[in-house]
Amino acid sequence: MKVGFHVDQLWFSAPGGIGTYVRELLAALPSADPTLELTPFHARWGRPARSSAALGPSVVEVPGSIRTLYPRWDLTGGPPLPAALGGCDVLHATNHAAVPPAARRQALVVTVHDLAFDAFPQTFPRDWRWLYRRGVHAAARRADVVLAPSRATADDLEDRYGVDPGRIRVTPLASSLPATTTDVDEVLGRLGLARPYVLCPATLEARKNQARLVRAYRQVAPEVPHSLVLAGPAGWRSGELDAELERGGGGSVRLTGFLQGAELDAVLRGADLVAYPSLYEGFGLPIVEAMCRGVPVVTSTTPACAETAGDAALLVDPEDVGGIADALARVLTDRELHASLAAKGRVRAAGFSWERTARATLDAYRDAIAATRS
Repeated sequence: MKVGFHVDQLWFSAPGGIGTYVRELLAALPSADPTLELTPFHARWGRPARSSAALGPSVVEVPGSIRTLYPRWDLTGGPPLPAALGGCDVLHATNHAAVPPAARRQALVVTVHDLAFDAFPQTFPRDWRWLYRRGVHAAARRADVVLAPSRATADDLEDRYGVDPGRIRVTPLASSLPATTTDVDEVLGRLGLARPYVLCPATLEARKNQARLVRAYRQVAPEVPHSLVLAGPAGWRSGELDAELERGGGGSVRLTGFLQGAELDAVLRGADLVAYPSLYEGFGLPIVEAMCRGVPVVTSTTPACAETAGDAALLVDPEDVGGIADALARVLTDRELHASLAAKGRVRAAGFSWERTARATLDAYRDAIAATRS
């Protein structure tokens, strides 16, 4: 099987979760099927990709920049891809902002990571919001198979965009944060943090719900010795959180900014609890990454978070500040519950792996090929 694999996200200054998906799947697919012929392809960029070493000698550059290619691909299904990709059995569009054209009898697979641009349009720049919507419409029209990281996202695709459920395959993700032996206390000291603390590892933006988390934490702070650590870069339109932090209140709220992999691993391992009351997710990778390390999790009842967490986390209504506060207090003061969630989390996290994601993706490729040749 020959697969053209879109890797533009590796060039982005902030590759984000989609960049993680591209990097991890690019490495896992050949391991899952050594006979697979994988041809990465990308638009023309003026700088090297952060992960270009993984691309190998077969990488194909598509003439044109993302500014011109993505809108044309999504709206018109053109221009055609270079001849070097013509022999591929499958084209995999790994970012739902860009759906490249498939040739005749060439299967098209598109990954739609989430519909956050619809659920929280105000948190996305206008041009990218438009691209994401056009890309999902293009996937609904042209893709032989659409991949979604959760059943929740699959249901959203069916309900909001009319994607035929028979063309959707759920391919859950896995932890991509490497476990390290980095000394926790050394990293905490360098960042000016001290134990004990509750950690929220997420970009600082409205849909991650940190403003309500801060309010909930301040209700609990008089009863526990913990600080609240918000670990993530500043996101798009985080004004509500900024205003909440300026108000002040009980306890101690610390911001670390973006953390590199080894730093984030250490800060995760040092946490007593991960609080992730996100308002919307396509999957919820931080949930799995905390569980891998035996850190209890409080997360949302929103569909994707609840699906990813299963029965291994304490679920809360993300819009109920009092409910979030009660959940924080329960886990931080009930050692039996704390230990139970930690143990369940490790078991739950073991069910997710990039090897499984790769195998499920290969099955989807085969289904897509069969659809084009039936």
